[in-house]
Amino acid sequence: MITTQEISQIRQQVRAWHAKGETVAFVPTMGNLHLGHITLVKEAVKRADHVVASIFVNPMQFGQNEDLDAYPRTLAADQQALTDAGAELLFTPTPEIIYPKGMEQQSFVEVPKISEELCGASRPGHFRGVATVVCKLFNIVQPDIALFGRKDFQQLLVIETMVADLSMPIEIVGVDTIREASGLAMSSRNGYLSEAQKDKAATLKRTMDAMSDAIQQGESIADAIKAGTHQLSEAGFRPDYLEVRSASDLSLASDEDASLVILAAAYMGDTRLIDNLCFTR
Repeated sequence: MITTQEISQIRQQVRAWHAKGETVAFVPTMGNLHLGHITLVKEAVKRADHVVASIFVNPMQFGQNEDLDAYPRTLAADQQALTDAGAELLFTPTPEIIYPKGMEQQSFVEVPKISEELCGASRPGHFRGVATVVCKLFNIVQPDIALFGRKDFQQLLVIETMVADLSMPIEIVGVDTIREASGLAMSSRNGYLSEAQKDKAATLKRTMDAMSDAIQQGESIADAIKAGTHQLSEAGFRPDYLEVRSASDLSLASDEDASLVILAAAYMGDTRLIDNLCFTR
């Protein structure tokens, strides 16, 4: 696998593949890779002739009091994992390469409405940072396909909406969440948890399962949310939000919506975890 910080090298290689009529899949990451990321790469290998990955801890999507400096950087291990999974080209830019004029003078991409609620409300500017860097990475790599995990359900919808609104010729593929044996969704932030906290954090998935079952059996959404919030608090979580929304556009769920998604964000200690569960009724 070739690793480079050079935009020109990425473009030259992808252009050569495209000139031969070969397809390119792209997996953007922030590094500190786990099985969820590797599953994306392996799925990309199935769907395209070549796979490009990126590792970039994007400062634009971190808030003032968030963990940018503490975010784990594990490049050597990540390179080996990507190579083993079948990636052929890795882009590892610095913030100066992505934002040469600095973030204050950087043009940005913002997806209205869908970016403003849930994680968007809790983390102002977060999805502007996500949309901007993903748009820029898409323009650098110019893939045919890009793959993202469904654990970040709102992020996936933001990217799908941006691609559709801006007429980007890229197929966006969502890949199912990979979980630990306990049910806890795999996340780079799980590394911040103690073993005791990880055991408690598994309650997040169990709570969503119970809410889904209750709603499918006729319980009101409001009552399910109330019970779920209590269950999280009892387990030691500090809930940020626990919502049931339409799975298509994250609008408030109505009685007519058959496809729903439970979205949760909660703090275990100082670590903010997110998860979701799609279901039909």
